[in-house]
Amino acid sequence: MSKKSAWVRFKNAPIDNPVKTMAITVLICFIASLFVTFSAITLRPVQKINKLNDKRKNILQVAGLYEEGKTIDEMFKNIETRVVDIRTGKYTTSVNYDYDEISGAKDPNTSRALTKQEDIASIRRQSFYKVVYLVKDNSGQFNKIILPIHGYGLWSTLYGFVAVGADANTIYALKFYDHAETPGLGGEVDNPSWQAQWKNKNIYNDDGEIAIEIVKSGASGKHQIDALSGATLTSSGVHNLVRFWVGKNGFEKFLKSVKEQGIE
Repeated sequence: MSKKSAWVRFKNAPIDNPVKTMAITVLICFIASLFVTFSAITLRPVQKINKLNDKRKNILQVAGLYEEGKTIDEMFKNIETRVVDIRTGKYTTSVNYDYDEISGAKDPNTSRALTKQEDIASIRRQSFYKVVYLVKDNSGQFNKIILPIHGYGLWSTLYGFVAVGADANTIYALKFYDHAETPGLGGEVDNPSWQAQWKNKNIYNDDGEIAIEIVKSGASGKHQIDALSGATLTSSGVHNLVRFWVGKNGFEKFLKSVKEQGIE
């Protein structure tokens, strides 16, 4: 039987013929997979740019610089990016500004495993390097530092930023940009009213000890924030992750240096 006659028989076969149905299904799946693969490869650079701009938008928001109608690049001109080695609290050029600390935390050459006692944020491993953002005012003077933070809540790892004033102690704002906490409960970390509690709170007390804390109710003074209603475990997670990142295993050395020498 010739190839031509085989093709004619296939073409003329009923639409419900099992062989014809299977062949058409396989062909459609193959074409669809090619289309999806092509789209993914083609759109990858766009997705990367969009992801970067979304991150920069969150940095601008926590810095109080975001304005509708302006471009991200235009608003970001008052922000300088640096890399801090948390082991020393000093700036470093060991990695680039686009360093991915999540990937870096998996590399034994750029990270370390935390002990159970150290790991109050439940992150397991910690990268040596953290990308921070220094914010300038209109006169060109640095007036805020944006610190990246992350840690486990109830259902997910929360990723966010905390903005700290030039005194390396006063919180300007806190914002999470990625998490999977329960909407209406732990998800209330996104509630502007709850976020507003963090403004002007102090991280450390007069003795330089970590004092910032989330309490069940009745927050008072310059160190306390009310817990989220009905979300005890998420609140505990945020409490722990914030205290971890401003502690001795986080940015404490860096913030101490800023307090003594200023933002530079």
